[in-house]
Amino acid sequence: MVDMTSFRGSVQTPQTKPAPAWLPAIRSVEADRPWVWLASAWQDMMAAPGISFAYGALAVISSFTLVVGLAVLEMEYLLLPMAAGFMLLGPLFAVGLYETSRLLELGERPTFGKVVAAYRRNGVQIAGIGMVLMLALLAWIRVAFLIFALFFSSEPPALDQLVDRIFFSAGTIPFLLTGTLFGGIIATAVFSIAVVSVPMLLDRETDVFTAMATSIAVVRANIRPMIAWGFLIALFMSAGMVTAFLGLAIALPVVGHASWHCYRDLVGR
Repeated sequence: MVDMTSFRGSVQTPQTKPAPAWLPAIRSVEADRPWVWLASAWQDMMAAPGISFAYGALAVISSFTLVVGLAVLEMEYLLLPMAAGFMLLGPLFAVGLYETSRLLELGERPTFGKVVAAYRRNGVQIAGIGMVLMLALLAWIRVAFLIFALFFSSEPPALDQLVDRIFFSAGTIPFLLTGTLFGGIIATAVFSIAVVSVPMLLDRETDVFTAMATSIAVVRANIRPMIAWGFLIALFMSAGMVTAFLGLAIALPVVGHASWHCYRDLVGR
């Protein structure tokens, strides 16, 4: 097994990039920097396993509840769009994990009370970014409805037929290409505005527009590491979902803690 902490020595010191006067300084890092964030995330998980795995367990339970609810409503065809939508709302869901990493960084002991209270810090602005992410989710669900109606308008597949109809039917390739194209566009936009904005709103008394602008500036200054980080997020979360959602118990806290270290690495004071 590879020792993830060994990546620390292979990465150069982040370089500060010029930014507009109303934004904090933006740092530029090497493409392999996401491995450092993941190594730091694992250390945070080991330092606060109760909170980390509680978040993971909540993600697993929520996922099972969603599947059962959609099955009861006979809306199984929304499983894939809702799974993708979970990633869109992930940064908001992970606020407690960011707070855990923040407290550990300060040398404080994280508790469930402190983690829950984190949602009230700069609460109006955090709610603002939550509304933006929710609008993105609703847009994606609407687009997914239209794409699904285009290819499966005659008869939405039941749960036991879902995989066969979506992945092995005659319209599989056009359906998957269309869904991937539009989903990728929405996911890229959300990633650009949210990759550091939610941790920033938790950490600083700033507004949602400044946080989103900072996030976009971070992506523009770090194209290669951001592509790598986006790929790793998608890989971890997808792996968590295809294991009957059980893998989310580890995937979610790892990505959540790593996202805090991504923010701290790329956004200066």
